[in-house]
Amino acid sequence: MEKMPYQPGMDHPMSTSATVTSDWCNALPILAGSKVTLRELELSDASSLFAMLTAEEVSRFISPPPTTVEGFEKFIAWAPAECAAGRYVCFAVVPRGMHTAVGLFQVRQLEPGFATAEWGFALGSAFWGTGIFVESGRLVVDFAIETLGVGRLEARACVANGRGNGALRKLGAVQEGVLRRSFLKNGEFLDQLLWSILAEDWQQAKAMWSRGLVH
Repeated sequence: MEKMPYQPGMDHPMSTSATVTSDWCNALPILAGSKVTLRELELSDASSLFAMLTAEEVSRFISPPPTTVEGFEKFIAWAPAECAAGRYVCFAVVPRGMHTAVGLFQVRQLEPGFATAEWGFALGSAFWGTGIFVESGRLVVDFAIETLGVGRLEARACVANGRGNGALRKLGAVQEGVLRRSFLKNGEFLDQLLWSILAEDWQQAKAMWSRGLVH
């Protein structure tokens, strides 16, 4: 999800597309792993997200993030409203032993009811290669499929984004094709790879993990 669903100016009004309702709409659950906790965004995350996600190596392959701490505060205020409407969820990535977010995982519906959804992520470069991404990604995919009821989870990543594409492959996503000139960044149209995870594939992968056949 390199085209971020939130952009400045979207704070009001909310869109009127079809929505779904569930317990997660009122409060996202806390997803906990051995290395990381995923939780709802808090205003106190604004400063750390600004520092982590505006770095050039992180922002180069995503839509421009907010350019100020105040901009991130507006995003943090926007996200729960979209969640309450049943269209979108956003988890803050909090490494074990820390209290503020160092990244985000987002899921938005592509059709009413989340049968098909798109997800994306951004993580501070200081935490690349630590295992936090894989653990967080598994938690989010499992939440999307088991709780949101997603049958097909899509992701898009620029062809040149080797780290992002490698991360998706590591989670078991299947590369389906190339979306030509599908992402505008700094005045240039870039090609993206389209990836998908199907619910049945995810269930098979989980079964293999539980038997220790893959890591």
